[in-house]
Amino acid sequence: MGQIDGFMKYNREMPKARDPKERVRDYKEIYLPQTEDKINQQAARCMDCGVPFCHNGCPLGNIIPDFNDAVYRGKWEEAIRILSTTNNFPEFTGRICPAPCEASCVLSINNKPVTIEFIEKTIAEKAYALGYIKPNPPKTRTGKRIAVVGSGPAGLAAAAQLNKAGHWVTVFERSDRIGGLLRYGIPDFKLEKQVIDRRIRIMEMEGVMFRTNAHVGVNISPKLLYDEFDAILLAGGASAPRDLPIPGRNLDGVHFAMEFLTQQNKRVAGDRIFSGDIVATGKHVVVIGGGDTGSDCVGTSNRQGARSVTQIELLVQPPKERREDNPWPQWPMVLTTSSSHEEGVERRWAILTKEFLGDSRGRLQGLKVVDIQWGKGSNGKMGFDEIPGTERVMPCELALLAIGFVGAEKGLLLSELGVELDARGNIKTENYMSTREGVFAAGDIRRGQSLVVWAISEGREAARAIDTWLMGYSHLESKDESFTRLPENVS
Repeated sequence: MGQIDGFMKYNREMPKARDPKERVRDYKEIYLPQTEDKINQQAARCMDCGVPFCHNGCPLGNIIPDFNDAVYRGKWEEAIRILSTTNNFPEFTGRICPAPCEASCVLSINNKPVTIEFIEKTIAEKAYALGYIKPNPPKTRTGKRIAVVGSGPAGLAAAAQLNKAGHWVTVFERSDRIGGLLRYGIPDFKLEKQVIDRRIRIMEMEGVMFRTNAHVGVNISPKLLYDEFDAILLAGGASAPRDLPIPGRNLDGVHFAMEFLTQQNKRVAGDRIFSGDIVATGKHVVVIGGGDTGSDCVGTSNRQGARSVTQIELLVQPPKERREDNPWPQWPMVLTTSSSHEEGVERRWAILTKEFLGDSRGRLQGLKVVDIQWGKGSNGKMGFDEIPGTERVMPCELALLAIGFVGAEKGLLLSELGVELDARGNIKTENYMSTREGVFAAGDIRRGQSLVVWAISEGREAARAIDTWLMGYSHLESKDESFTRLPENVS
């Protein structure tokens, strides 16, 4: 590695963020770029650890020590060549991935990990600025036509890889813009949408075709796709939200998180919301669910001018440090504070929501909640009991359900294609092919709700499976090969 003692000489240093009081006034990304010497120092912390556990932590198999070394030496073209071998969209993952690679960094044993995610983002941005990321259409075409249904990270990754293999790829997206959950599920203060548009323009110049307002199973026949294309990839995500069927659920003011986030992303894009405005302005907002989506609701509510924002979670508050039964390199089950939390929120744990309460006009006014105590029951399984005397009403005029997803949306798309689902409601596959010959699946629609980095990995692996099925072989990179095969001209 470039600097043998870098991990001892330099401390972990994250990019500076804009002041919370300033950034809640807009929807621009909150982190400022780091200077090149700071990035150099952070890359220098990557040590010659012998066994890079970051590989195990990264679902894409990113060759992290090698691109860190290239950054340390100022070799940006080499760095993006290494990174692009395993990751089609480092500008996305460098912004919104929860960085399981950092949790597995060997430095995490007794120190703070390398800032892998921000190094990744910097490599991508440098590569764009220096002209290293540019259209690279295939030299020859196979004549095979593939339909990709869904333009989220899984669909986009698969489309990029299949186009690279020389196939003609058409991506069908039911919304009015390309990007799926990247476009309408991630707030602009985490991922400005010009970042997506920049990549889409490159993919179009490489030959990928995109069709928006193309809802397969609604205004496009699944049977027509099956007849006209040589293969279909279903990459529509696990978009069916988990509901909270308790009394008062139908009151005006109770909404799924994605309804709320999607509307705001449309407003930022300049679109008008013609009916059913969901806004937090001047309201007591309660976000039900403690994950990343809930955090995004917190940040958006503050930007809309909520009167108060509270986030409640069914589980107990995580510890601040790892417990003995949660050792490195496992994912650390510890309390995390997001940038949205820093902007203002009251967080509460071990709370059960029992009822939504409304006024005479059917408008939400409060939540009936109760504290709970977790423990093992007589059957040995974890469960909870309500704590007597803790039932109370929280003021609430907007409740946002951020409690996860339950699988693929059921409709004509799946029924007409005749694909089977597994016990969890996801598409059943073998080597990414569904139970219908020639119909493949990847991403959340196949594995369930997961991370953006897993979606990209799924898209890449599915593309390889499709390419092999069509051609009998594939030259597309596999995750299993990334540890042993470096990009061409990189030693």
